[in-house]
Amino acid sequence: MPDAMPANPPSTAEFRKLMGQFATGVCVVSLHTSQNSIAAMTINSFVSVSLEPMLVCWSLHNSSSQFDLFAKAEKFAVSILAEDQGDLALRYAARGDTMLNEGDFAVSAGGLPYIARSVGHFECKHWSSNPAGDHTMLLGEVVGMSAPPGETPSDDASPSPLGFFNGQFCSIGKS
Repeated sequence: MPDAMPANPPSTAEFRKLMGQFATGVCVVSLHTSQNSIAAMTINSFVSVSLEPMLVCWSLHNSSSQFDLFAKAEKFAVSILAEDQGDLALRYAARGDTMLNEGDFAVSAGGLPYIARSVGHFECKHWSSNPAGDHTMLLGEVVGMSAPPGETPSDDASPSPLGFFNGQFCSIGKS
């Protein structure tokens, strides 16, 4: 097997285009700031890492206007958006918190803000941070979680999650 690198390594544009062919879920990470206001941002880099302990991971861009808030947070919530919450995904994808609407949020049993009417949410405490190129990978230990009241994610009545594919929102249907 050859060890040589390709003569023409892929460009960042080619990388981004091919990664766009990988469908992902869409989430909003949220927390209370030291001034007890809410900070939130949309992500599609959310992934489960471990069952023992229960760990999740998401990636934070190093030049994010809210980098310090999220990178230094001791706890945060991750809400899995429902297919009809594309407007919220766009709102919290904007830089800063100028579009923040406190009416979008409910408060978890652990006191964290999460997106109301989402498919469900995880409450996490900071586990570790790891530099990864132009991003920082944030791992959180899941200390609580919830689906909409009286529902589990597999119920027919629970909402379908919002997806992102080829630069557009899509529905991730349930089977």
